[in-house]
Amino acid sequence: MDALATVTYAGTKKNLVESQMVADQPAINGNQVTVVLEFPRNTDPFLKSTVKAAEAAIKYHCGQDVEVIIQTEFKSKPRPEVGKLLPQVKNIIAVSSGKGGVGKSTVSANLAIALARLGYKVGLLDCDIFGPSMPKMFHVEDERPYAVNVDGRDLICPIEAYGIKMLSIGFFVSPDTATLWRGGMATNALKQLIADADWGELDYFILDTPPGTSDIHLTLLQTLAITGAVIVSTPQQVALADARKGIDMYRNEKVNVPILGLIENMAWFTPAELPENKYYIFGKEGCKKLAEEMNVPLLAQIPLVQSICVSGDTGEPAATNSDTATGLAFINLAQAVVTVVNKRNREMPKTEIVGVK
Repeated sequence: MDALATVTYAGTKKNLVESQMVADQPAINGNQVTVVLEFPRNTDPFLKSTVKAAEAAIKYHCGQDVEVIIQTEFKSKPRPEVGKLLPQVKNIIAVSSGKGGVGKSTVSANLAIALARLGYKVGLLDCDIFGPSMPKMFHVEDERPYAVNVDGRDLICPIEAYGIKMLSIGFFVSPDTATLWRGGMATNALKQLIADADWGELDYFILDTPPGTSDIHLTLLQTLAITGAVIVSTPQQVALADARKGIDMYRNEKVNVPILGLIENMAWFTPAELPENKYYIFGKEGCKKLAEEMNVPLLAQIPLVQSICVSGDTGEPAATNSDTATGLAFINLAQAVVTVVNKRNREMPKTEIVGVK
């Protein structure tokens, strides 16, 4: 024990004895010494170096001829392997877009709320590590998730708002500071939000993905069996060109995630004082034509209305009020998503997780 007291554990900056990491009294059997060290988790970055340091310390203090056996235990159970994550989640929906600025996060937030208003258990994950927007849209920027112990694992407890469970990297970083991370750091953070959180039982798990096709999308496809993807686009030809790329990513033979349908956002502009008027600022029915071309359903046409923008900025998404035209539009969208998901589950096999290469 005196030898182990000379070894500093980098995780606490204290020695192994002070850190209460020596699980049992060291067992001595002739010239053999067995020590059990308890680490916080099996992914501890200091595990290997600490074990080597403990072995060297015992040999230094007790003799080089001593046979040292160091066993490890963990306070938190290991993360389930890929393929066994989120066993209580029935449907995972990726809300995607080829282009930024088409209102994908607005659609994700309102779809999640609308599904919850229909009586479903819903989770929402903000997958945009570099531009998280959900804390602002739900007016929970000051919330800080805490840890809970579930079946021997320390898990992040999602923030709850409007009847949904939600997590975002925005809860863990400063909103005024740029997230200067390499791809590996971003994808590891995303995996933690998925695998190390207490999502519990969910009917629908909505993934608000970042624009384009990137490391984040590959990580999602290699981590989760996604039930289907919903593509958001404006009617503008530039946006539609990028939407095609998003569709192609999911339809790739190595990915093979079903496209549940398209959502045409900002389909037309309707001024509040002239609710019957429609002005096709970004073009007319471009997304509808793309849906027909790609042979997928057009799930909804969401108008460009000032109240949708205002409600998102104030943390009260439009779907919270189904008495308005916009609120009703998102309720109808949620009902359409439920319909196509049920059809997909009846007629198609479960999506396979993309193999890691």
